[in-house]
Amino acid sequence: MSQHTLLYTEMVTSPALVRGQALHLLDHHPSEHPVALQLGGSDPAELAEAARLGAQAGYDEINLNVGCPSDRVQSGAFGAVLMKDAALVARCVTAMRRAVDVEVTVKCRIGVDDQNPEEVLPEFLSRIVGAGIERVTVHARKAWLNGLSPKENRDVPPLDYPLVHRMKELFPNLHISLNGGITTLEAAEAALAGGLDGVMIGRAAYHQPAEILCQADRRIFGTGADTSAQTVVEAMMPYIEAHLEEGGKLSSVTRHMLGLFAGRPGARIWRRVLSDGAHRAGAGTALVREALEQTVEQSILASQPRTV
Repeated sequence: MSQHTLLYTEMVTSPALVRGQALHLLDHHPSEHPVALQLGGSDPAELAEAARLGAQAGYDEINLNVGCPSDRVQSGAFGAVLMKDAALVARCVTAMRRAVDVEVTVKCRIGVDDQNPEEVLPEFLSRIVGAGIERVTVHARKAWLNGLSPKENRDVPPLDYPLVHRMKELFPNLHISLNGGITTLEAAEAALAGGLDGVMIGRAAYHQPAEILCQADRRIFGTGADTSAQTVVEAMMPYIEAHLEEGGKLSSVTRHMLGLFAGRPGARIWRRVLSDGAHRAGAGTALVREALEQTVEQSILASQPRTV
């Protein structure tokens, strides 16, 4: 869909990699590059080892998550709770940078609980910049560790984009990306035009991927031609076939493709054919082609002028 957008993994905890030896969590496909490994943890030595494993696995960037507010993350003393201990975060990223040659970055919130973001965020950024961080992504919301669920923490706390823009003024040499509430390429373009260096899009890029990614190379990066949902399906066929040959299930791939035609004619047919059939024994690329053919047919019918 895009050759230039940077893809982030789900958060992988450093204990899982280092103590649990769950190295399968580092598996990824060469076509996913550029791709960043997002780590969660709070022990500098352990994070350094996890970063080393990630660099060894071929990731282009190692990112420390200081923004996730889930209960599990809080109990492990990492994620958004680390916004309360900028000195520890600085020690973590220092250890990580010493362990790898690839870039180490940070994703954070503007603060947590009763913290004053106007005071906390500049201090936090100053600490990690002092530890050598040159690129940060800021989710422009507070995280309420007590009182809100992880889902509510994605929507309920108000967004403060102006604060993030002020941080760019305070730290002009720091590459700052904006995260939170951005659901269109137009919004991403506006943030970039306003002086920020990047934009991170999460759920919208997953649920409406074609709307976000098929024009991103041309509109954001100024290079390459637009792709389409249909050509993306065709390009996925060899990947799906290889996955099936390795003993994988079709549904493991297609469940992440259900939103490919979101908001377009035929989207319901696409979702229905894949949802109904992908879990069945023997399901393969023929089912995907059937879903695509029906979707394209519906799209053609929808584009024809109606007669009365």
